[in-house]
Amino acid sequence: MSLYPHSRPRRLRTTPAVRRLVAETRIDPAGLVLPMFVREGIDAPQPIASMPGVLQHTRDSLKRAAVEAVEAGVGGLMLFGVPAERDATGSAAVCETGILNVGIADLVAEVGDATVVMSDGCLDEFTDHGHCGVLDGHGRVDNDATLEVYAAMAVAQAAAGAHMIGPSGMMDGQIGVMREALDAAGHDDVSLIAYSAKYASALYGPFREAVDSQLKGDRRTYQQDPANGREAMRELELDIAEGADIVMIKPASTYLDVIRDARQATDLPVAAYQVSGEYAMIEAAAANGWIDRDRLIDEQLTAIHRAGASIILTYYAVEVANRLRVRA
Repeated sequence: MSLYPHSRPRRLRTTPAVRRLVAETRIDPAGLVLPMFVREGIDAPQPIASMPGVLQHTRDSLKRAAVEAVEAGVGGLMLFGVPAERDATGSAAVCETGILNVGIADLVAEVGDATVVMSDGCLDEFTDHGHCGVLDGHGRVDNDATLEVYAAMAVAQAAAGAHMIGPSGMMDGQIGVMREALDAAGHDDVSLIAYSAKYASALYGPFREAVDSQLKGDRRTYQQDPANGREAMRELELDIAEGADIVMIKPASTYLDVIRDARQATDLPVAAYQVSGEYAMIEAAAANGWIDRDRLIDEQLTAIHRAGASIILTYYAVEVANRLRVRA
């Protein structure tokens, strides 16, 4: 006879069907966002060595991949541009014919409102020094001068058709400046995703390969210190006050506590970004036979969602969405 005849949690773990029925956390393809890269000056998609399976797209392959994502039920696409030429002020970021802006227009023309087209509102891909802003005479990022460029970027991306813009540069006041610029230009229906907590993480290395970053040094003077959690909540409060529509934590799996704190601090949608290094670690361990790849992907995404993120940016978005569709 069981020592626990009236209460046995294991009864609800007996079969896959029972476990599915009582699962407290469920991943929905509509809550997944696929980050994508479009590169200027290439005539075929280019693989990214540190991110197996992820590509720098041509404009044509970008459109095909977007259609595939829409058909899988993915909720959004976050686009990053890789220009052929860079300069000190990142001028290609605001140019109507810059690769990111034409890529946005291509996506909107291809998929319309069938998914949410998001764009990266940061200068690091476009500057010849690799920092997220304009530098002053001492080589430091000039916060206020950068905000002027961010405002122009936001208007250019909205004009190209972006539904949402995510300023990832971590300049003080960026949400307020971009919101004001968008409203003044008649784009008050374009949403802003605030990178309310973007940490100075060691997990961004593969992304820098993906965008051919020119960065020398680091971004610790404007990205957040991994030691600080309460600071992230102060940043979140400022972003909300400035007009953020969604708040985001980046990276995801190493900051589950911050995701939970954000969820408890606001009723706005909370997003999290499973970044390039998180992806690369899974792929590298799986390639060596050290882990069950698919199980770990599902486990990490479930943990991120369980912590409080209803929106997850992940390079696995299409794969996971297709797998969920098969299970359904």
